Amino acid sequence: MKASAVLLALASALTVVTTTGCAVTRDQESVGEYVDDATLTTRVKGKFAADPTVSAMSISVETLKGVVQLSGFAKSSDERAMAEKLARNTSGVKGVRNDIAVRP
Repeated sequence: MKASAVLLALASALTVVTTTGCAVTRDQESVGEYVDDATLTTRVKGKFAADPTVSAMSISVETLKGVVQLSGFAKSSDERAMAEKLARNTSGVKGVRNDIAVRP
């Protein structure tokens, strides 16, 4: 009986650890949201790479809960505006925060 009590205690402890260890707290993304954000980031970067106006290497793209944040440097205000336009026109993007600095 002693072994079964130890086994039961171990199983209970394992249950507590696995159910609380992966809990999502406020302001954290769920796994699904993280995957969706990663997909959006990839789509936006792909559009940058395909566009001759935008330097995909100079502009960073990060996404959190569907909002895309652009940062880095553009050679002109036209490049900055085009990067924002491409991001906004990407399916699934809820908003865009354009923090790209123009540096000729």
